[in-house]
Amino acid sequence: MKILIAGAGEVGNHLAKLFCNEDHDVILMDDDESKLRKAESHFDLMTVVGSVTSIGDLKDAQVKTCDLFIAVPPYEEVSILSAMLAKKLGAKKTFARINNQEYLQVENKEYFRQLGVDEMIYPEHLGAREIMASLKQVGIRQMFEFSGGQLLLYAVKIRNNAPIVGLTLSQASALHTTNEYFTVAINRDGKTIIPRGKDMFEHNDLAYVVTTKSGAAQLLSDAGKVQYDVRNVMILGGSRIGKKVAKELEYQYHIKLIEINREKSARLADFLENTLVINGDGRNLDLLKDEGIGKTDAFVAVTGNSEVNILACQLAKKMGVKKTVAEVENMDYIDLAENIGIGTIINKKLIAASYIFRHTFKANVSYVKCLTATDADVLELITQEGAKITKGTCGIWTCPET
Repeated sequence: MKILIAGAGEVGNHLAKLFCNEDHDVILMDDDESKLRKAESHFDLMTVVGSVTSIGDLKDAQVKTCDLFIAVPPYEEVSILSAMLAKKLGAKKTFARINNQEYLQVENKEYFRQLGVDEMIYPEHLGAREIMASLKQVGIRQMFEFSGGQLLLYAVKIRNNAPIVGLTLSQASALHTTNEYFTVAINRDGKTIIPRGKDMFEHNDLAYVVTTKSGAAQLLSDAGKVQYDVRNVMILGGSRIGKKVAKELEYQYHIKLIEINREKSARLADFLENTLVINGDGRNLDLLKDEGIGKTDAFVAVTGNSEVNILACQLAKKMGVKKTVAEVENMDYIDLAENIGIGTIINKKLIAASYIFRHTFKANVSYVKCLTATDADVLELITQEGAKITKGTCGIWTCPET
């Protein structure tokens, strides 16, 4: 597949890495030559220096012959215009990164399709969804649903208190008459392991496990996780993500939102009907104590600064908060955040890349997730009639782990 990526920022570079690893014909376009030189030194692709909204530059980038055009520049207006021009110039399918929830409404999406924008990606919307999912299940770092929620993928941190520490996968499976979970990947010391039956669970492993709703209790028990109800949630940062999470959950939980900007705090207080909005610096320990951090069940840090989010979650952990979620947009900090036990890590770039990535497969792929802090991806494929996999009897729950 021939793919033209407009914008060599972190999203564009991550997409370029994914597509190059899959042997696609990738063209990366940006008006910053230094960014393109850096990409050329890491990936096997072609680069074009030029404006993503210039008809001439798009023609030079061979947009007419592209199977997929992905516009991920920093600004929404530029992204939409670039995708519209690309479609007009002959690109088969176009994507545009947006920052406006209104554009995702059904009637508006159809309007943009008529203009030439086939798909729109709103990373903040996708990030908020992941945060809301993580708050619904304690004891885990991440949760993803497949097959309409019939299958669940959990990321679980294994500690020394877990009954399965020191056991091989086969031994852990033998703990129960019927094993209701299946370990598909382990992140250990920054390396991704696809485990077999003889591999052992170790302290500080981040295990990615497939289970069902009925099997979740068994998994969490074996991982040594104590279950509790989340009632009180504190959100640091009135960003688009923080605003959306608070709006969606304010009638399900008791929510306090801390925003350092006074004017934004006033706007948020008007917008949010059942959320207590506090104007202050979330890095201030006295403020956190005054606002009841010790009685908070979950702490979500989604300011625009990765360092602030990591530090705030560390403070919350020290104050006894069991569940912490941090938005970490600096890719270099993801491993650090994972190693110091931040909790759930949200990265909008990886989420957006996952959403786009599934459209490059020849097979009927309904879902793709690039797993944070690992080199692994998870795919949900829809099997076709007569496929080889439909003719066997070995399934995920019955295959021996050898």
